[in-house]
Amino acid sequence: MIAGAQRTIVAVTASCLTFPTFDIERNGVRIHGRIGGRGAPLLLLLHGHPQTHAIWHRVAPALAERFTVVAVDLRGYGDSGRPAADADHVVYGKREMALDALAAMQHHGFARFGVLAHDRGARVAHRLAADHPAAVERMLLLDIAPTLAMYENTSEAFAKAYWHWFFLIQPPPLPEALIASDPVRYVRSVMGGRHAGLAPFAPAVLAEYERCAAIAGTAASICEDYRASATIDLVHDRADIAAGRRLMQPLRVLWGEHGAVGRAFDVLTLWRERAADVSGRALPCGHYVPEEAPRELLAEALEFFLPPTQQAGAQP
Repeated sequence: MIAGAQRTIVAVTASCLTFPTFDIERNGVRIHGRIGGRGAPLLLLLHGHPQTHAIWHRVAPALAERFTVVAVDLRGYGDSGRPAADADHVVYGKREMALDALAAMQHHGFARFGVLAHDRGARVAHRLAADHPAAVERMLLLDIAPTLAMYENTSEAFAKAYWHWFFLIQPPPLPEALIASDPVRYVRSVMGGRHAGLAPFAPAVLAEYERCAAIAGTAASICEDYRASATIDLVHDRADIAAGRRLMQPLRVLWGEHGAVGRAFDVLTLWRERAADVSGRALPCGHYVPEEAPRELLAEALEFFLPPTQQAGAQP
């Protein structure tokens, strides 16, 4: 029995996940999540921008047949808390977000686990693995290169595709005011402006993203997330490089062949500069891998996270 977790499957909610919810508090910030599944392999799921844990709705039920799965909303997103910003952007730094994720796992008694993470959540996962190597057994990251490398190697093509990186880090209050004026338009514009438009997103899940984007404080939190990535997170990344610290956990990176990351960067080369054991490939999709290519992602996740003795008959 998992400590603190209700194991009964409940009715599907707007998030399209069938797992029971939980809430914890760390340093005054509420962290919301869901837990479900069975099995000794433990798997933490971290979402990206401008989404919530609902991004995993097409893969989490199948993963829960083989793993105990914990999916959380990052601070500033979903139904997690939206703490006030600070001058140095530490509150929304990936180091703080990583501590939130670690606290969520420790709440359920999980000391060591795998991590599957997309977009912003993958940047949190990178910091989690770097700061708490004993906690992260292995890690599968979706459609990112290391943050510092992406800033340092920004090209015209990348800047045009990832315009929001540079919009969101502008000084307040302009970016947050524009987002807050019509959060639904913001969500639909950002997500619908990529490879497949809005087609990959189930209506109920898209509605969930829109609901959460409209929660008071979300616009400011999104901007602070990105401001942190352009400031304090780069300080932490440069400190790792200066100290010669590399990720030692097995790391697999997948990216969308129709997305900007794979076109603008040599993803595996950049990760091999930061980690010792790196594998990966492009999948036939765009940026939103869990919703655009769930079957391919499941196959990769099962092969990567399951021990060899458990892989027989593990079909996505």
